Amino acid sequence: MSYEYIRKNIVFQSEGTNCAAWLYVPDTPTPPPVIVMAHGLGGVREMRLDAYAEHFVREGYACFLFDYRHFGASEGNHRQKINVKLQLQDWESAIDWVKKSEWVDGKRIILLGSSFSGGHVMTMSARHPEVSAAIAQCPFTDGKASRNTVPITSLLKLSGLVVLDLLSCLTGYHPVKVKLAGKPGEAALMAVPDYQEYLALVPEKASFHPKVPARTILEFFKYSPGKYTAEIQCSIYFGVCDLDTVAPAKETLKHAALAPKGTIKRYPCGHFDIYRGKHFEVAIQDYIAFLKQEVPVH
Repeated sequence: MSYEYIRKNIVFQSEGTNCAAWLYVPDTPTPPPVIVMAHGLGGVREMRLDAYAEHFVREGYACFLFDYRHFGASEGNHRQKINVKLQLQDWESAIDWVKKSEWVDGKRIILLGSSFSGGHVMTMSARHPEVSAAIAQCPFTDGKASRNTVPITSLLKLSGLVVLDLLSCLTGYHPVKVKLAGKPGEAALMAVPDYQEYLALVPEKASFHPKVPARTILEFFKYSPGKYTAEIQCSIYFGVCDLDTVAPAKETLKHAALAPKGTIKRYPCGHFDIYRGKHFEVAIQDYIAFLKQEVPVH
């Protein structure tokens, strides 16, 4: 059965700042389970998260897609600021909002994240034993492992810019910015051969900016959410990309194996390939099958 649905524009608060979200609601006879979703490093809702939501909602699952503070349509004066603590606060606020919503079943919450937010999903699932299920797609699990994917020439260029960026904090928020994605050797957080696939996810007119403060790399490297995997009580699906250039599959598989109720599926593609085309079509059907088993709509 394919459900009709509506999409609502939602504003919720996180630590006093307004965050923008889309709520997809299917026309189920009773309040449906809800999937809370946010994007990865520097991403916004328009970068294919809506494609995931459209598949899920037709199967009867509500979806709550939000932009982090300082990104996309959400407010926040420090634009493009990536801070793990702040983003996890935004996840907390989003979960709290759906728990209280009259449009969904707040007792059946599913978390879904990809790349950097796949790591957030692991962290939040460990914190919230009441979560019904989770999906971590090509998740960022280990900062050290991801650091090792960055070419030494890129690291050297980034190091100097990080120092300049940190010094800029002394006079307010005047960040020295670097590219989110670039070719190997460039001063970019994701300096990988397939970087153009990341940029290809950005549709026209999306509220997206391709640069972030250089200090972001410190957040990137010190964060290792894989260490929480053994504490996750809900069923969690790990979609692992075998050819991942950003979140190495070897480390992801090591951490995923520690989840008490983990399901692991490997896909023969790169980190950005799973968002579009044939790999997306295969993965989304796998996710739907997982949810139907773990959190049936009715």
